[in-house]
Amino acid sequence: MPGFIHVYIGEEAVAAGVCAQLRTDDYVASTHRGHGHALAKGISARDTMAELMGVVAGCSGGRGGTMHLYDPTVGFLGSNGVVPPGILIATGAGLSAKLKGGDQVAVAFFGDGGSNNGAFHEGLNMAATWDVPVIFVCENNLYATEMPFGKATKNINVASRAAAYGIPGVQVDGNNVLEVYEKTGEAVSRARRGEGPTLIECLTYRWFGHHEGDPGIAYRTKEEIAHWKDRDPIRRLYDDTIAAKLVLEEDFKGIDAEIKTELDDATQFAFSNSLETDRTALDHVYFEPAVE
Repeated sequence: MPGFIHVYIGEEAVAAGVCAQLRTDDYVASTHRGHGHALAKGISARDTMAELMGVVAGCSGGRGGTMHLYDPTVGFLGSNGVVPPGILIATGAGLSAKLKGGDQVAVAFFGDGGSNNGAFHEGLNMAATWDVPVIFVCENNLYATEMPFGKATKNINVASRAAAYGIPGVQVDGNNVLEVYEKTGEAVSRARRGEGPTLIECLTYRWFGHHEGDPGIAYRTKEEIAHWKDRDPIRRLYDDTIAAKLVLEEDFKGIDAEIKTELDDATQFAFSNSLETDRTALDHVYFEPAVE
């Protein structure tokens, strides 16, 4: 795969819990760690894997790669290599929906590092001032590349910053998919009623380094990593729902088999397609007027 690959392992409950509350026509703006968001919002495994491999069948035609997944047909307005621009993109999309008189909502995913960027403050201020139907979801995985969040800011409670803009702010266990789902549902309902934005801070953790090739152990202890792996969001859902007798173990085995088949199919699909060629290098770069 070309480019830096930022895996989402360990943070799955956030994308799943948030996007399960959205409709197809709602909007999502994502980050460089956007594979989970893309899949949860509805981009197919085939289109996603093909884009990661840089082939023409990908959702961005093989031109975007891992950090620029894009599919407006499912409301996915793109993942971004720059840390916080999804905040402004989602705010703009939410404002557009409001001006058109619809009840669509927009979601901006961003990391703890993005909360210290000017786009965070500008986006929240604009959305609060105009009651834009947008949900700001901070995936606080404690590190911005290698920088511990506590060394980058005095106030490590991102949700508390909502008070400065007069909007609700809530901090949730980002490794508990049911809690993420519940709090997102409240925020989505509020936005659809025309009551404006909400800031949700999801406390979570990436198991591995910032990207493939980064061991992720020079700035984190093995004990810390082990602690968070013990809070695996997928395993917690498995254990909790079985303990509550909501599902059977066989149900999860069936899901696992289904997903493995889907991923194997997506991989083969990507390998069977061709890469972009030099002949198409300038396509979509310059405006090409329609020929009458």
